[in-house]
Amino acid sequence: MAALVPDPVAPLATAAGLALAVAGAESNVAMYLADHAVPVRWVSAVGDDPFGARVRAEVAGRGVDVTGVRTDPARPTGLLVKDPAPDGTRVHYYRRGSAASALGPDLLADPALSGAALLHLTGITAALSPSCRALLDAALDGPVPVSFDVNHRRALWRDGSAPAVLRDLADRADVVFVGLDEAQDLWGASLAAAQDVRALLPGPALLVVKDGPRAATAFTGAAPGATPVTCTVPAPRVDVVEPVGAGDAFAAGFLAALHRGEPLPRCLRLAHLTAAAALRVPADHGPLPPAERIAALLAASDDAWSRLTVPEARRAAEPDPEAAATH
Repeated sequence: MAALVPDPVAPLATAAGLALAVAGAESNVAMYLADHAVPVRWVSAVGDDPFGARVRAEVAGRGVDVTGVRTDPARPTGLLVKDPAPDGTRVHYYRRGSAASALGPDLLADPALSGAALLHLTGITAALSPSCRALLDAALDGPVPVSFDVNHRRALWRDGSAPAVLRDLADRADVVFVGLDEAQDLWGASLAAAQDVRALLPGPALLVVKDGPRAATAFTGAAPGATPVTCTVPAPRVDVVEPVGAGDAFAAGFLAALHRGEPLPRCLRLAHLTAAAALRVPADHGPLPPAERIAALLAASDDAWSRLTVPEARRAAEPDPEAAATH
């Protein structure tokens, strides 16, 4: 979907201007996966309008295969508008009757999905329409492993069904991402720690619980005969510009490392680093550190990782590009 973002960052009511960007949980994940050199295809629908053309072109420009994106001649491309504020960012959605809201289970027969190793879905899609909910139900019953980000957006669940629906969908998926505060909002404040969320969602073979700027914990071992493993990695300190989109980046970083066969601690580290890239920009998509720096941070000692702040201070041996340009 298209997004309008105050630029520079300010409350919408006083913003000097709005920048046009691309948003949407699944396309965000796809673009960050492409940044990590993971082959990825985005399958969705946009309207036959300038927003749709812009979305398709920008996602493709990030290295994502968009051959599975449909153009709907009768429905518009969805739109969101960000409203940053000191106590958090509100998002106003304009997506009722959008092209993506008309998707349904028939999408799973699209040739664009053939050969997929993993299908990534989110709770946002489940809220868009009955046909989109049916799409998720069918996908979870299908042969392709499913990664599911709970991604609860209160504004999209006006009928109060979110707790039951999202718990059911999450517990049926293979890989699940959920924030601790998100879980508390959905299923009760008694979920005081990541372990409580795991007890509530025993089904996923791999569950990742994010605890805001503090840490993230991954749980494995739901499969019969498997030895349960729990791994917690603290988040680096980040100078946050705007938080919306960081959860999608986190999921992409984790899935990219998982795709490469990295151990869980490195999966969580790459998730944190990718989320930091999104936190540092007003739009949903920000630049990653250079590949060699990412590799060094993934291999760093626990002590060095615990002291990481983003953006990093320039190391003494690193030349100042501005000074070099004046010579």
